[in-house]
Amino acid sequence: MGASGVRLDDTIVAVASAPGRGAVALVRLSGADAFAIAAKHLRVKLPEPRASHLCEVIDGDQQLDQALVTLFPGPNSFTGEDTVEFSTHGGYLVPSTIVAALISSGARQATPGEFTRRAVLNGKLDILQAEAVGDLVDANSHAMQRTALGQLDGGLSRRLLGLRDDLIGLEALIAYDVDFPEEDDGPVPRERIDQTARGIRKSLEALLSTASAGEVIREGAIVVIAGPPNVGKSSLFNALLGKSRAIVTEIPGTTRDALEAVIDSGKWPLRLVDTAGLRETSDRIELLGIEVSERYLTSADVVLACAEDPRSLEETISLVALSSTAPILSVRTKSDLVSNGNELVPSSPVLSVSAETGAGLQVLLGAIDAVLDARHGEIAADLPILTRARHRKAIDIANSELGQFVSSWGEKKLPAPVAAVHLRTAVHALEELIGTVEVEDVLDRVFSSFCVGK
Repeated sequence: MGASGVRLDDTIVAVASAPGRGAVALVRLSGADAFAIAAKHLRVKLPEPRASHLCEVIDGDQQLDQALVTLFPGPNSFTGEDTVEFSTHGGYLVPSTIVAALISSGARQATPGEFTRRAVLNGKLDILQAEAVGDLVDANSHAMQRTALGQLDGGLSRRLLGLRDDLIGLEALIAYDVDFPEEDDGPVPRERIDQTARGIRKSLEALLSTASAGEVIREGAIVVIAGPPNVGKSSLFNALLGKSRAIVTEIPGTTRDALEAVIDSGKWPLRLVDTAGLRETSDRIELLGIEVSERYLTSADVVLACAEDPRSLEETISLVALSSTAPILSVRTKSDLVSNGNELVPSSPVLSVSAETGAGLQVLLGAIDAVLDARHGEIAADLPILTRARHRKAIDIANSELGQFVSSWGEKKLPAPVAAVHLRTAVHALEELIGTVEVEDVLDRVFSSFCVGK
């Protein structure tokens, strides 16, 4: 029985594809009795493993579907257990009746993430790879897809296992020095231990430095389009998005609330926000929209300050700076209606764009990427990235403990065995993060957000 209150030796079943009308659905059955239960609902004997066979799926005398049935004997399956997958016709009724029939023969409805949880418990994945499965399902950008695939391949796990081994090696050096001080090699030089600890800490800090990039990759960078009414903010929003979402009119104050959409046209995923025009107004509804705009400005990663001429652009930048500390890109809109879009405002080059012709849009997206690169660091293809608060917390604990060890070791504040307690705590933090030690409440938190059937 797991901490989540379910039996881990049950045979489980669930629809593993998205619900609703579609061509194909997938029903997954996994556990010790998977083959025996499946056999009760096929008109023919069980097919050969790892080859899909077209079979009639039945419940008693009633035919439920003609489905492609594939057997995956454990331990060479996703979960490490005997697994059967039914590729059925889509929709709600067909897969749900097959699930009901399998449950009537002894299976149990799977809980969210239970298939992946079993893969972890059976040594097919570690916890970081399991999280990557969830991230891949939830990915809404190419950057998140690449990051999740790298983590699923074990990139972050291998990096952390290497650091864990380095910490254990450091513990061994101290233990040797304590237990065998009179050996021929003499005591281990304190400088060697200090340099080794500092090297490991530098690696931990390099990982921690990716956390801000990981948050942006996971959630998207908030890019706020701000400026006075009727300067083309909504037109720019629609042009960048590639379709009409905001109402575009010649009447000032049309946008009464903020509109948000995710675009994935560059290096970083962007949460593009079209806001109400910034101006003095007595309209209570428009005033509420302006207050929403100001709240978005406080949390922005980048602000596009928009206006039609240099003077109003300078005023917009000053107004935006009152509510936001984010980098501001000066954007002169409606460049197709003016003869010269190259003027400068104080300390800020102007990016001229036209929502009508599309001129300058790619340059603008490139400028946004450059700002995000400067703030969060460029996304390196081969560098593991921390994408979850759990990752940051564990590595922060390990880094802090190692910092305390370096301090006490360098200043000789504590005896070596006592100082080494900090190393043991750092090792445990990394082990809990990877899942080399089984912590049920960690597993419960990891899989609580998974979809049923995964």
